[in-house]
Amino acid sequence: MSGTGTVLRELRGAQKSSKGVSLYSRYVNRPAGRLLAAGAYRAGLSPNQVTTISALFTFASIAAVGLVEPSWWLGVAVYAGLAVGFAFDSADGQLARLTGRGGPDGEWLDHVVDCAKMILVHSAVLISFHRFGALPGEGWLLLPLGFLFVAVLTFCAGLLREQLGRAAARTVPAAKGPGAPASRFRAVALLPADYGVFCLVFLLLGAPGAFRAGYAALAAVHTVFLVAFLVKWFRELKALRAG
Repeated sequence: MSGTGTVLRELRGAQKSSKGVSLYSRYVNRPAGRLLAAGAYRAGLSPNQVTTISALFTFASIAAVGLVEPSWWLGVAVYAGLAVGFAFDSADGQLARLTGRGGPDGEWLDHVVDCAKMILVHSAVLISFHRFGALPGEGWLLLPLGFLFVAVLTFCAGLLREQLGRAAARTVPAAKGPGAPASRFRAVALLPADYGVFCLVFLLLGAPGAFRAGYAALAAVHTVFLVAFLVKWFRELKALRAG
């Protein structure tokens, strides 16, 4: 079996494009996932097993949000669990590309876990608000529901855009020439929409008012991004049809 250094070098050569990826994913989550993928490779784990580990960290952290009274220590534990789960979410794909053991089943499992965590994390916030939050008004209970709607619609619309784009690419000749380089401005602009950045808000669980404010601000930002993404994806698909 190859040494860890050799595996890491091979993993660096098997990275997906950085285009459309935020700075957090590019410089924090992917490198962390690369280390975890190297460890998983050395341990003989399959990509699907790594996905399962990601799910365990993520769902345990989400369950704690809804079941445990908010505190500073809980916020640190929840953030750590979500961040580790997100890094393992990156590791499974990197391991699949390294070993060639990826397939439709692995991609399906990865998307199922991603969809489940988006639904559950906002549901857990709603439960926490109801059980433990001294809310200024009952209208705050609508906030997690709205954020849930935005998150799921963004995920489903983006996934469908990807699948329809692949289908169109099989019938429309690809444009020649190198693709546009990854934009640093875009990488910075996408930071508020990155799941890893979203996880940071749970560090504020010990201060309910600050957590609500941070969570509400992220919900507003994600809503703006959803509108921008929907317009962009619609135009891209329309252009594919015209091409």
